[in-house]
Amino acid sequence: MDTSVETPVVTPQERLMSLDALRGFDMFWIVGGGIILGRLAETLQSLWVDQVIVPHTEHVPWEGFVAWDLIMPLFLFVVGTAMPFSFAKRLGRGSSKSRLFLHILYRVIILWILGMIVQGRLLHYELSSLRLYSNTLQAIAAGYLIASILLLNLRVHWQAVVTVVLLLLYWALLALVPVPGFGAGELTPDGNLAIYLDKLILGPYQDGTSYTWILSSMTFATTVMMGALAGQLLRSELNKARKTLFLLAAGVACIYLGSWWGMIFPIIKHIWTSSMVLYAGGWSLVLLGIFYLLIDVCRLRFLAFPFVVIGMNAIFAYVAASLFMWPVFRSVAKVFLSGLESRLGPWYETTVAVAAFLVLWLILLHMYRRKIFVKI
Repeated sequence: MDTSVETPVVTPQERLMSLDALRGFDMFWIVGGGIILGRLAETLQSLWVDQVIVPHTEHVPWEGFVAWDLIMPLFLFVVGTAMPFSFAKRLGRGSSKSRLFLHILYRVIILWILGMIVQGRLLHYELSSLRLYSNTLQAIAAGYLIASILLLNLRVHWQAVVTVVLLLLYWALLALVPVPGFGAGELTPDGNLAIYLDKLILGPYQDGTSYTWILSSMTFATTVMMGALAGQLLRSELNKARKTLFLLAAGVACIYLGSWWGMIFPIIKHIWTSSMVLYAGGWSLVLLGIFYLLIDVCRLRFLAFPFVVIGMNAIFAYVAASLFMWPVFRSVAKVFLSGLESRLGPWYETTVAVAAFLVLWLILLHMYRRKIFVKI
């Protein structure tokens, strides 16, 4: 019995500006928004800002979830949302599934190498300092590979079933498999099964943090799959109002389900727990629903443009910001602003942060207008 996914041709009109904008919105916080917000909080020195805003500008140490923790899950979610569109476009042009899968492997390899450049110390050119699996791009690569296999070989309802099974299996592994010296069900930074396997398999090439990667690839894939299922909803024949409603309702349901599960299996981003996948995926669905409503339903496209400029070259923006944002972009900004330091006073650092981001954004704007899109 053929269980492959039907993939009709995607016409140019079907491209979702809301998806490009959401990708750019997420990337904005990575490449400059977080720094700008931090500098602004330091400048304002308001009790309300310190209590309400500042806690959401840094990752939680271990258990729990704040706005800043959503950035990486949203990145993976958006990758998944785009997959049904890109796969259908390639298959609609006549590419075979085997040829598409070769392209998928090529993307995985490139993402892995870029991840090693950004955070894996590849450019140190010293084997002893190399970190094999330590970056968001590599998490995307792993999740994208697994999700691709599901998308190309299973119908939608079986994709959903496998996604749920992966979430439950990950929960069972961390809860039931004993870790030498700690036992089963330990979810501390040093005692959980995921970090034990990373240290065991990666050895000296493990990144030395409490973030986990190898076993967590299972749940990286489920985050990507949540996005892929949303993407298939957006490609469906449902009207726009129902699509928006389903996205928002599914998002709220996942937030509540993730919160409930978190009381049993804590929400811990460092080890990408199943409850965290549902909770973060719920917020990602809500954001996608809001962006889709405003940009593709209500056609308020002027709101999207600043983010679309970033989102259309998201990987370039991420790598460029990781390698050059500080100090290079900041140094360029200070060339034009250093004379204003005495006049701007406490607002100087905030202004420099905004200007540093604008240096990158203007580069991306030039690329956008020249239709230069760096794709893998």
